Amino acid sequence: MARRALCIGINDYPGTDSDLSGCVNDAHDWGAMLQARGFTVSTLLDAQATRAAMHGAIETLVAAARSGDTVVLTYSGHGTWVEDEDGDEPDGRDEGLCPYDIGTAGPLLDDDLRALFDRRAAGVRLVLIADSCHSGSVHRGDDSALDAGGPRPRFMPPEVWMKAADLPQAPRASALTLIGGMRRAGGDLLLAGCRDEEFSWDTSFGGRPNGAFTFYALKTLREQKPGNYEQWHAAIRKYLPSTRLPQEPQIAGTRTVRKMPIFT
Repeated sequence: MARRALCIGINDYPGTDSDLSGCVNDAHDWGAMLQARGFTVSTLLDAQATRAAMHGAIETLVAAARSGDTVVLTYSGHGTWVEDEDGDEPDGRDEGLCPYDIGTAGPLLDDDLRALFDRRAAGVRLVLIADSCHSGSVHRGDDSALDAGGPRPRFMPPEVWMKAADLPQAPRASALTLIGGMRRAGGDLLLAGCRDEEFSWDTSFGGRPNGAFTFYALKTLREQKPGNYEQWHAAIRKYLPSTRLPQEPQIAGTRTVRKMPIFT
């Protein structure tokens, strides 16, 4: 049974004022952890992570998998949205990942991800880890490790990369919904940095930039050694949300999958 992973991290968004700081570190950190657990890891960082390259790498990751294999996709970068054109979104929005060349190529939408994920062979287990998006209410958790200064949300409003004449008219602020295309009845699992209507935050710890969700996810995995995904999610929730990091990490998957050993 093969184990393969693709870790994407994008700090640099040319032509915008929306550069981030912790996403490349996130990708390296996820990759190092997965390699230590026996995964073959590929990365796409900054200028490597064009829309075409992201689409092609995810396609390759999915196509190579056979029944019994586990594939992991991690994404750290901005999320965004466009107006839904095919009527499959109740909120009138298609959410997407922001590639390095979003200004010319546009986002990689949830519809695109759904089409890619649907090509998997039966029996392939998919774990998707998303550290990007949106804002909500303030709660209190332990954020004492967070450096001084303000964290930055990992959300890129459409007006940053889209021409004014093309701006969508959806009435609400967007969120990044990546669960489309994941098999709820199979071995799929989603770990996301926040609720649908919230931001995930880009910040730093001990002088080193990271996504808050990535930092605490890896910290708890390393220090507390949770036995399954449900325990891991509960451990992360001891840190998030907090007063300065108002994001509520999410887990999606069947009860059976949530209780499976991590990355098996």
